[in-house]
Order: sequence, then C-alpha cells, then structure tokens
Amino acid sequence: MTMLLRENCGVIGAFSLDGYNVTPLLIAGLEALQHRGQESWGIAVANHQTFKRPGIVSHSVDAEYNEISKINGSLGVGHVRYSTTAKSTVEYAQPIDIGGIFDSSGFRIAHNGTLDRETLMENLKSIGLHPPQGASDTELLGLNLYALIKRCGSWVEAFEKLNPCLNGSFSLVMVTSNGELIAVRDERGFRPLCLGWHEETSSYIVASESCALEVLGARLIRDIEPGEIVTINRDGLKTEYFAKCERHAHCPFEYTYFAHPSSKIEGIIVYNARKNIGRILAKEYPIEGDVVIPVPDSARPAALGYSEETGIPFEEGLLKDRYRRKGGWRSFIEPEKRETIVSKIIAIREVIEGKKVILIDDSIVRGTSSRIIVGSKLRSAKSVSLLLTFPPILYPCYMGIDFPSQEELLAYRVCGTSCSLEEINRRVAEHIGASFVGYNNIDGLSRGIGLPRDQLCLACTAGDYSCLKFKPKFRTREEMRR
Repeated sequence: MTMLLRENCGVIGAFSLDGYNVTPLLIAGLEALQHRGQESWGIAVANHQTFKRPGIVSHSVDAEYNEISKINGSLGVGHVRYSTTAKSTVEYAQPIDIGGIFDSSGFRIAHNGTLDRETLMENLKSIGLHPPQGASDTELLGLNLYALIKRCGSWVEAFEKLNPCLNGSFSLVMVTSNGELIAVRDERGFRPLCLGWHEETSSYIVASESCALEVLGARLIRDIEPGEIVTINRDGLKTEYFAKCERHAHCPFEYTYFAHPSSKIEGIIVYNARKNIGRILAKEYPIEGDVVIPVPDSARPAALGYSEETGIPFEEGLLKDRYRRKGGWRSFIEPEKRETIVSKIIAIREVIEGKKVILIDDSIVRGTSSRIIVGSKLRSAKSVSLLLTFPPILYPCYMGIDFPSQEELLAYRVCGTSCSLEEINRRVAEHIGASFVGYNNIDGLSRGIGLPRDQLCLACTAGDYSCLKFKPKFRTREEMRR
C-alpha cells in the first residue's frame, strides 16, 4: 500500500571544528524547533547508531538521559517530524540511514519538505533498482542520491543529475560516513534553512530556523541560498550550487503560521511580518469593535498590529491551557486531534461577554477550529468578526504543508475557485457562524511580509504551480493512501 508521507518538519546539523560534543547542541536545537513537528524526533551522530523516538524531545531526554548522554561526537544531524499520515510511528522518523555507517558512500539524511514519490520511484527503477515498499519521499531521495554519489563521487553532480526528478521542496542536512556535514536547499527556496556559528564550541550550525541558533547562543551568519550545497568538514566550509533560479518561491505560510515569531527568514523577522499584516488588515477592514482578540498563538502579533492601527484595545480573550499534556500543541499540526486540542482553549468570559469581538487568526484551512472557536468559545460575545492574515486557501499544497487534497479545504468547498473575495468572505462567515469574515488578499500578504509576490509560492491560494517542475495530479487523501 502506498502511504501518504507529506511533511513540514525541522532539521538541524552541527559540526565542531575543535572536536566538541555536538549532541547537546542538536538536542537543544531540536527543542527550539519543536513547533515544526511533535510526532517523532531523532539524531544521527558520527560513529553512533541513529537514535529515534516518538513524541517530543524533552519527554525522551528526561526518560532516557543516560542512554542519550553516551552519544558523543563532533558531527551530527537531527530532525523533528510532522506528517499528514496521522501515524506517529518511529518507523517513519528521521534521520534515515542510507547505506551503512561504515560504507564510504553512506550517509544519514534529514529532510524538511515534500517531493513527488512516483517520480523518484520511477527514476530508481530506470537504473535497475527496486524501491522499498511504502518508502517515504525522503528515503527515495536518499536512495537516488546514494546510487548517484557512488557513480560520480560529487554531491553537486549528484544533485544536478537528480534535480529534474525533484518535484517539490527540500531543505536537507546530511552526515556522511567520511565525516562531512552537508546542507542543501532546493533552487526555489520553498522551505527555510540557515547557517550559524557557535563560538563556544567552534561549531557551524545549520537549522531550519534562526530561533534554534538564538537558543544555542549561536550567531546567524546567513540563509543558505536556494540551489546551494554547503559542505562542512575539518578543512572548514565550502559552498557550491547545483542549480540557480531567478524566481524564488518562499512559502508565505512560514511567515504567517509555521515559523517561530523570533526567527529571521530571508532577512525578515517573522514577528514583524505578522504585525505588519495586522496593520494591513486594519486598513482593509476598519471594522467597528470593542476588543481585538488573537487565536493563540501565531495570530498574536497580527492582532497587536491591528489593535495599534485602529486604537481598538487588544485583549487575550482566548488562552491555551499549557498545563494539560496537549494544551500547548498546535491544532493544525495534528489533524486527527484538532477538535480535542481546540476544545481545550480557555475563553476569558469577562473579556468577551457582550462585546463586539474582532478575532484575528492566521488562516482557515479546513474550518474545524474556526467553527469551534466562533460557535463555542466566543458564544457569549455580542458579535464575532473574523479576520485572516492569509488569503483563502483554495488549492492543495505539494510543497510541504498539510493540505494535500482540495476537497478538505473550506474555502474551496463552499465557493469553488471562481468566487470573488467578497463572496468567499460571505460564504465562509455563514458556514462558521461568524458575523463577518475578512480574508487578506495576495497583495496585502506580500506587502505585509516584505517580499515581492513573484518571490512567494502562491500555489495554495492562486493555483499557480509554475514554481514546480510539473503540476501535480490532484488527489483525495483516500486516493493517496492506496
């Protein structure tokens, strides 16, 4: 059976030029990236077996401290996983071993993104290899690279040859059997990846987001550029390119939802981008209201921006219960638990009751959370106007965010793809029970983030898949699981 394994995850890699143990850096860095995935995690340190566990990092570290403390090495990579399979098994955790630890061409790979599996499988078959049953896109990528690196010996040449088959997104870190840390980012730059320096241990750090560097006390050097391969070994750092594109396609969802607000991506502080979008929403939708309330947690900066622009008071009317086991986890990340997670949000009645509430959220994907919040949590409000920092999501994402099938998208279900923004606002408001709904538009999104619209991936809202090598075939989740 072919399994759907679409991921938006977090990766980290570390190499100490002075031979310090990087395992503590990997662990602390993964904890800082935990918002990118909570299903499983793992680390691969040179000369040690790959260590993988289900759940979140801190639980395993607390329970297995003695075992983890034995993993000691100056080179390693790590991964936190989030997948749409609704299966939190170690079987699909990363990093993934490709070849043997002592195989001169072997490596361990950690991947943030999504690649078309069928194309990778066909390429393996074309060179006489048989893809493993149920292999993820990451494993198939690794097996293709393994075959090429044995043949050509150069990572740049291997990626150049394989690139026509890499339809989708990838930010990668790899630790090789010959003692190198490799970091690679696809030529469109869909998913973030950055490079830093940790002075105390003389270590280069590669991470999905700069928030991990900040936690480690490392200095952000720069983003790894689209199409770039960074190789770090005892001789230092070398940079090469396997491809270059004038038009990049950075994921705007990173700025509005997925990334940590303290992170800096493409020179832009995520917090500032979210706050700017709130100001833009205030100008687009100058609604009469008594209070501005964010849906926790990612919408908080946008709500603050809206409040400052309009002068309407900002209040924390909805809070996540962080003392429950699932209280702080993100409803978008765990689709099968979404209703349970959102139901644990606590409404502060005194802030809401009898008020005209302007509710700010980052997006509506399936509409499950919005209906619960508007219909249940804010039921004592006089009215609820919901404003969204992200435009209507009408098309599936095949670049690493969890909406790979069109029929589950609320805006598409109630409007199709031909309605005006005003009509979408009206129909979605009716569906979720809000007094008013106001989506951001693409220009507002672009201006708020601070990137030109031709440097953003807009596939999910505009249906423009030109940044991919070929347009994917739309499928239902059931079709993808067959």
